[in-house]
Amino acid sequence: MYQQIVNKEKKIAVLGLGYVGLPLALLFARKYKVIGYDINEKRISMLRNKIDPSRELETKAFDHVDIEFTSDLEILKTAHFYIVAVPTPVDEHKVPDLRSVLNASKTIGSILKKGDYVIFESTVYPGCTEEDCLPVIEAYSNLKLGDDFKLGYSPERINPGDKDNTIEKILKIVSGSDEVALSEISKVYGSVIEKGVFEAKSIRVAEAAKVIENTQRDLNISFMNELSIIFDRMGIKTQDVIEAARTKWNFLQFSPGLVGGHCIGVDPYYLLHKSHELGYDPLVILSGRRVNDKMPEFIAKKLVQILITKDKNPGNCKILILGITFKENVSDIRNSKVAELYEELKAYSMQVHVNDYLADQHEVNKEYNINLTERIDNNYDAVVVAVAHQKYKEMTSKDFIKIMNNDPILIDLKGIFGDMESSIHYWSL
Repeated sequence: MYQQIVNKEKKIAVLGLGYVGLPLALLFARKYKVIGYDINEKRISMLRNKIDPSRELETKAFDHVDIEFTSDLEILKTAHFYIVAVPTPVDEHKVPDLRSVLNASKTIGSILKKGDYVIFESTVYPGCTEEDCLPVIEAYSNLKLGDDFKLGYSPERINPGDKDNTIEKILKIVSGSDEVALSEISKVYGSVIEKGVFEAKSIRVAEAAKVIENTQRDLNISFMNELSIIFDRMGIKTQDVIEAARTKWNFLQFSPGLVGGHCIGVDPYYLLHKSHELGYDPLVILSGRRVNDKMPEFIAKKLVQILITKDKNPGNCKILILGITFKENVSDIRNSKVAELYEELKAYSMQVHVNDYLADQHEVNKEYNINLTERIDNNYDAVVVAVAHQKYKEMTSKDFIKIMNNDPILIDLKGIFGDMESSIHYWSL
């Protein structure tokens, strides 16, 4: 397979052209013939015009690449090395939503040929590729794994907004259904990943490695969030404690904050789901999730307490939230905990404005029923800096005072601003 791809006798196809699939497809297309497939016609049209709907890649990323963007199954059928990079979210009950990955399995099954390879990159629980996706592929293709086609799993490690650690500079885990599959998959990925590849012992090991990467971060952040709640009651600034503690060489660099997005706030639920299926209730993981999910409520209550100490009736207050994307300097609003904070503040009858110069207004309105504020007023009772976008980080005490009324209150969820004028009531996690 690898040599035929090198000779451009066979094509690579990437299904799902979002934050993960698009940069991967373009990376492969620098050397090989690639088909970029997505069911979203609007997205395909934008990509053909060298526009990244996610606003992560510049126009030049589409230059000098051998790629065909399509939603046509007949074109997709001409590929032989299929990579699935579709979303794997959770539903409103925090249960894994496998619809996209299973639909992709049906699509591949309907066009699969003998000798083809199928590799999944979507984050799933250990066993999902072989127990959930494989039976669908076999049923729709009437082909058998091993005899007719090969299977693999290579977890994505995309870091949105990171212009330094791009896809080719991050070590890639690969796995295969047998030794031949592992060898060929390893060579294909290894030929474009500068950092090289790590060959996992099995597909399940690769799946587990991915899901614990973000679960580990979730737990560490939840620990810091819990500490911030405790230190707040003690009257100690958490950021001051962290500054002192990190002078030790082996102190882990984590900070409190809202945990959203499509990875850290989601992946632990995949591991929890599988664990519950096996009859084990994972106390530590679940506890971490509960702490992080409760942070919007905690922050809202804290702001209410501060307003009351300033003799301000929360129901008559006007609040500005700066930032709604799930992390700094990206446009991705998926699983935004800021939206939950907005709802918590609204529950106290506050008038809440949200500003984010990177988020798409239509997407925010559609997803969260929130209308972004472009024009910032000058009479806010409090400002909540929720996301550390570059423009917000550059704001000074004077900038905040200018947009607030008497007794200004600044809530700094990212611990960006250490020195504020004494006239500003400053609080951070």
